[in-house]
Amino acid sequence: MADRKKQAEANVAADEGTGEGKSAPKKRFPLKLILMAVGGLVVLGGAGSAFFMLKGKASTTAVAAPVAKPPAFLDLPDTLVNLSNTGNERPQYLKVKIVLELPDQAMVTQVQPVLPRVMDSFQTYLRELRPTDLDGSAGLYRLKEELTRRVNNAIEPNRVNAVLFKEIVVQ
Repeated sequence: MADRKKQAEANVAADEGTGEGKSAPKKRFPLKLILMAVGGLVVLGGAGSAFFMLKGKASTTAVAAPVAKPPAFLDLPDTLVNLSNTGNERPQYLKVKIVLELPDQAMVTQVQPVLPRVMDSFQTYLRELRPTDLDGSAGLYRLKEELTRRVNNAIEPNRVNAVLFKEIVVQ
């Protein structure tokens, strides 16, 4: 056994001289992996700093937002129509006072020349309504939406913001 120990020591000494018995060299990280990790950190750091910088600027610009122009209102002539009835019922009438909400005062002068067209489209639509079409808030909402659509068709390419009711009477 002592001979084997001596033999092993001799082999180790011989290997050290030739370089075969050395332990394997330490592995190094590939250069590409290091560059990708550094690039990722740079991107994340840049995105984070941009987020905080823009977040701070957004709050300052919200305070300095321009004030919106107040809308303009245009009163239309009172409208009185008889409603469509089925059978021998007594006639019912609808009286409506309508106001158009326009985006700005300059548009009033553009809409006034086409008011006869607007009133005509209102009259023809309103005469086809039945009293049951005006029942409840849903009926008035549908009426408002339909009148808005009709006025926008009549004054195209301009548009109104809304059709507003001042007075509605069904008799």
